[in-house]
Amino acid sequence: MKILVVNAGSSSLKYQLIDMDNEQVIAKGLCDKIGLADSNIKHKAGDGREYAAEIAMPTHSEAFEALMYALAESDAKVISSPDEIGAIGHRVVHGGTYFNKSCLVDDDVAEKVDELKELAPLHNHPHYLGIVACTKTFGKDVPQVVVFDTAFHQTMPEKAYIFGLPYEYYEKYAVRRYGAHGTSHKYVSERCADLMGKDKKDLKIVTCHIGNGASITAVDGGICVDTSMGFTPLDGFIMGTRSGGVDPSALTYIANKENITPDQMSDLLNKKSGLLGISGVSSDNRDVSAAAAEGNHRAALANEIQRYQIAKFVGSYIAAMNGVDAIVFTAGIGENDPTLRTEVCKHFGYMGVKIDEEKNLIRGEEVEISTPDSTVKVFIIPTNEELAIAKDTLEIVTNLKK
Repeated sequence: MKILVVNAGSSSLKYQLIDMDNEQVIAKGLCDKIGLADSNIKHKAGDGREYAAEIAMPTHSEAFEALMYALAESDAKVISSPDEIGAIGHRVVHGGTYFNKSCLVDDDVAEKVDELKELAPLHNHPHYLGIVACTKTFGKDVPQVVVFDTAFHQTMPEKAYIFGLPYEYYEKYAVRRYGAHGTSHKYVSERCADLMGKDKKDLKIVTCHIGNGASITAVDGGICVDTSMGFTPLDGFIMGTRSGGVDPSALTYIANKENITPDQMSDLLNKKSGLLGISGVSSDNRDVSAAAAEGNHRAALANEIQRYQIAKFVGSYIAAMNGVDAIVFTAGIGENDPTLRTEVCKHFGYMGVKIDEEKNLIRGEEVEISTPDSTVKVFIIPTNEELAIAKDTLEIVTNLKK
């Protein structure tokens, strides 16, 4: 079966078409600047052929039309008819308390996705628009599945997801820890179990999804028991532009001193903090590391804080699970920054964690980087959220036919 995986943003539409018979990407692309005058599509077939064009896309509906033209009619077409697409899988950021697993789309599911836009205002409404546009393009005969970033974390116990606020705010507004990157954490933890040749139910794994946005998850017996992101993706440790956890009193103090509104404070914490805010150089880990290597103190400090905070979360989750069998690094920074991996893992030398520094130089490939005598396995496992979404979609659609 060929499955179209879709990630709809407010002004973009990323997609991959995957042949699930061999799990190969047939084509992928991006519809960008939806709603703007210079909207365009960039499409690449699995064999290297490319198609790019500026096309008017006032809404996501026109983006889906452009997407289908690229797949079935352009010079880089990979299918002869839309009928070859057996199902569509949508990445959705927030599932709230409604969704603890992937599910088939119906009118009620679509409405709930949109209802949750208050919890993910930059993401959930565009996801809903993607579902609506997809239905308009393909009709209701092609099944659609939604896969939630938060779903994997719904197994957390209350002690991990309830904040130290008056309980009424959880009851009234569902204010709690939700986490993010769940699809990635689920994929790499299961892949780690495969690489170790063990049942995931017998393993304790800490997964580190370190990109411009970043989170760490404790996976015990194949399920999430704690994760670093909170009510929103702002919580945890410092990221590219996000502050991570900060004493709330520091925020009210700054707000009073600077006369900052709640929305302005949210902008400061989400877009002006983290590596960018500390270094004053960039939100890109590569730029900050380069500046640090040239002697920039604030850039070096930003790197040091980032790695120290990651190590603290990893250590706390080892304690929470009463042990660990493996640590996994994934996502753009996790897969490609050997120094970060070394600096984090050196904190666990007392446990017998040992890194093979030659293997650790490998970037973006699936590899065990711990030594044979290391008491804990350490892996680089490139994440593949699109394949994970496609797998969930395939399973749900296949069960429909039984």
